Amino acid sequence: MSLPIEVKDLSFQYEEGAAKILRHLDLSVAKGEIVGIVGLSGIGKSTLCFCLSGIIPHVYGGIMEGEVLLNGQSSRELSLPTIATTLGLVFQNPDHQLFAFNVEDELAFGPENLCVPRAEIARRIEEVLAIVGMQDYRHANPQQLSGGQRQLIAVAAVLCLQPEILIFDEAMSQIDAEGRAKLKAVMLRLKDQGKTMVMIDHDLDNLQIADRVLVLKEGRLFPYTGSLS
Repeated sequence: MSLPIEVKDLSFQYEEGAAKILRHLDLSVAKGEIVGIVGLSGIGKSTLCFCLSGIIPHVYGGIMEGEVLLNGQSSRELSLPTIATTLGLVFQNPDHQLFAFNVEDELAFGPENLCVPRAEIARRIEEVLAIVGMQDYRHANPQQLSGGQRQLIAVAAVLCLQPEILIFDEAMSQIDAEGRAKLKAVMLRLKDQGKTMVMIDHDLDNLQIADRVLVLKEGRLFPYTGSLS
């Protein structure tokens, strides 16, 4: 059986002659597992996130070697719409993902672009709002919500595409303690549903719910042993 995420001998540099950001990196993530990845600023965490999510090589250029496999299929061979229904990416700043003036419109946008029937979209909206605990804000303007609430709506928008895999790129770095606690609770709820998650962060406190934590250093991943260097 294929793993949700399998990375084999991954190397990446943004241009010919530049230093390699990632060097012969390997990673396997099992179904229902939460893997935390921690590292110092500027070490390549976002680059790894872009590789895992298919942004590299489909959106950002560069020189990518090795393979990123999602459920056994190479990310190079998958289209972006297919990746979007397989893997969801939650960014550091929710304002980079939210653009509508109404939560319901925000959540409907992705499925509408994939021509999902309206009745199914309505069902998904109700379901994901319940998962993130934001049912009372269905008709609210996201820009009038708190940072933590906006991040929960960003997660809900990703969940409306029903991905099996979720990548969180420092998703807790701009929200307060209450917001972080709520997001962690949502992630544990998703784990119970069998979702596979990778949490990329620079703060170990944010990774307490992970099943295991890896350190990104010198372009590769190592088990965390108490030091980031």
